[in-house]
Amino acid sequence: MDGMKPAMENNAEDSQEENQESKGCFECCIKCLGGVPYASLVATILCFSGVALFCGCGHVALTGTLTMLENHFSRVPTDHATLANVVQILQYIIYGIAPFFFVYGIVLLAEGFYTTSAVKDLQNEFKTSVCGRCITGMFVFLTYILGLAWLGIFGFSAVPVFLFYNMWTTCNAMKSPVANITSPENICVDVRQYGVIPWNATPGKACGSTLGDICNTSEFYLSYHLYIVACAGAGATVIALLLYMMATTYNYAVFKFKGFRHNSTSKF
Repeated sequence: MDGMKPAMENNAEDSQEENQESKGCFECCIKCLGGVPYASLVATILCFSGVALFCGCGHVALTGTLTMLENHFSRVPTDHATLANVVQILQYIIYGIAPFFFVYGIVLLAEGFYTTSAVKDLQNEFKTSVCGRCITGMFVFLTYILGLAWLGIFGFSAVPVFLFYNMWTTCNAMKSPVANITSPENICVDVRQYGVIPWNATPGKACGSTLGDICNTSEFYLSYHLYIVACAGAGATVIALLLYMMATTYNYAVFKFKGFRHNSTSKF
C-alpha cells in the first residue's frame, strides 16, 4: 500500500502539470486573439474586395461602353477619338489603383497589428516613440485624403449607372403592354446631350425599335450591370477607408495621450 502512494502522487502531479500546460496554451491563444486588430482586418478584406470589384468591373464596362458607342451612336472614328483617349486614361488609372491599394491595405493591416499590440502593452512599461506616433498620424491623414478621393470616385461611378438606367427604363417603357404609345419611333435616346460624344456625331441617337435592339445587346446588358457592381465596389472601399481611419485615429489618440501620461508619471 505504501508503494502505491508515491505512484498516485506522481499521477496527480502529472495531471496537474498537464492542466497547467493546457491552461497555458489556452491563455496563449486568447492572448494572441486579443492582439488581432479586427477592425483593420475587416477593413482590409472590405478594401481588397471593393477595389477588386471597382477595377475589374470598371475596366470591362468601359470597354463595353466604347464598343456600344462605336457600333450604334458614333460610327465615324474621329467623332469619338477624344472619348477613346479618356477611356484609355481611365483604364491606366485603374491599373495603378489596384496595386497601390493592395500594398496600402497590407501596410495598414501591419500597422494595425503593431499598434494593437502596443496599446495592449502600454501599461506594462511600453514606451512609445515620437517616430511611431508620427507614422500613425501620417496614416490617419493619408487615409483621410484617400477616403475623400474615393468618395469622389464613388459619386463619379454613379453617373454611368444613372445614364444606363435612363436608357434601360426607356426601352422597358416602349416594350410594356400597358404603355399607351401611339408612335414608339418618336421615342429616342440622344447620348450627345450628355457630352459623351460631340453634337456632330452620326447618328448620335437611337429611336424606337433600334433603341430596343440596342438595349438587348450584350454590350449594353453587361456594361450596365458591371457599372452597378463597380459603383458598389467604390462604396465598399469608402466604408473600408472609414474603418481604417477610425482604427488608426483611436490608436493615435491612445499613443499620444495615454503614452504621454505614462511616460510623464514614470519620471517621478
